[in-house]
Amino acid sequence: MGSRIEWVGESCGLLGAIGAELEVTRPFAGRRIGTGIHLEPKTVALLLTLRRGGAEVTATGNLGTTQAEAVDYLRAHGITVVGGPTTDPAEHDAFLREVLAAEPDLLLDNGGDLFIRYLDAPYEHLLGGTEETTSGRMRLEPRRAEIRRPVLVINDSPIKQFAENKHAVGQSVLESFLRITNRSTNGLRVAVFGYGACGKGVAQNFARACADVAVVDIDPVLRLEACLDGFAVPSRAEALAGAELVMTVTGAQRVVTAGDLPSLRDGVVLANGGHFPTEITVDEIVADGSVHEVRDSAQGIETVVLADGRRVHILTHGFMVNLNGPRPLGNSIGSMDLGFALQARCLEAVAVGQVGATDCVVPVPRRIDQQVAEAYLTLRDQAPGATRPA
Repeated sequence: MGSRIEWVGESCGLLGAIGAELEVTRPFAGRRIGTGIHLEPKTVALLLTLRRGGAEVTATGNLGTTQAEAVDYLRAHGITVVGGPTTDPAEHDAFLREVLAAEPDLLLDNGGDLFIRYLDAPYEHLLGGTEETTSGRMRLEPRRAEIRRPVLVINDSPIKQFAENKHAVGQSVLESFLRITNRSTNGLRVAVFGYGACGKGVAQNFARACADVAVVDIDPVLRLEACLDGFAVPSRAEALAGAELVMTVTGAQRVVTAGDLPSLRDGVVLANGGHFPTEITVDEIVADGSVHEVRDSAQGIETVVLADGRRVHILTHGFMVNLNGPRPLGNSIGSMDLGFALQARCLEAVAVGQVGATDCVVPVPRRIDQQVAEAYLTLRDQAPGATRPA
């Protein structure tokens, strides 16, 4: 893993260039940044970039995605890491509260976990921070009047939407399905729940892999878009009954529950690509009275055998499928380099006072989007062997 962390760091050209600049400008000098984000090789590159800018960093992970090797590497390089890998919500809650006990000046949040807990025990010197996800934005928007600080939502950047969510999540979810199940996608009947940017990417990648894809979304406008993109848009009941793979990517909770067990076909695979491990209510499903047996079929796959003999296969216990299972790699390095460049620049903007209290749970400022896009294209043009049109 150490060599992979170094490979990732060397491959993050944007973060490398930003880190070199921040070593000179030191926008985070004398500041502590508290983070609750997936701890894996690409986030290692981000946190070390922030440290180059003068920050003291106190970090913990997310439920079910923390990689022990990343924790060890961060600790060896001067980052304070609270806790380690866990799938226990109570333990995770304690880790998050320990991060906040250090009273960070800036928060780098993922899913709203830190800001929501900050409101339980606020302190005055918090400057603000960033939120990575749509799931977190939905949690924080109703609390704007209490937060009263700049919080820039990375997932609302168009760069994050197309580069990471649409392209990279779509690719990594497909790759993870193949890696964990070793099954073919050719002709596979797939129901994708959610047609936001991530859902679009998942649907398109499975379709390009010759799967038969249907889309389910509660928003009729998104169903129309999916229809015009060439996907079937059956009712929820029809989609569940026909699917060989059900993939949730909604950001919501209780999308597939034990109440759906009677509708599922024998041998169906359930998987989640959303941030929270609550889109598929796995614990409720395995405890349902119609379940005869639960067994581990392979690493990352548990099989629920119903009393009538039907089998339901659940990938990675409903945690993010692209950051779990055997050899979890997550999204591509290039996409995360872009997304984490946005993170670094947004935290810099909060630290130096370029945004204010009215910028509370709002998208990335347009000038930062443009700055990151221009930097990426410049690096691409300067890469060895790059060619330009005549």
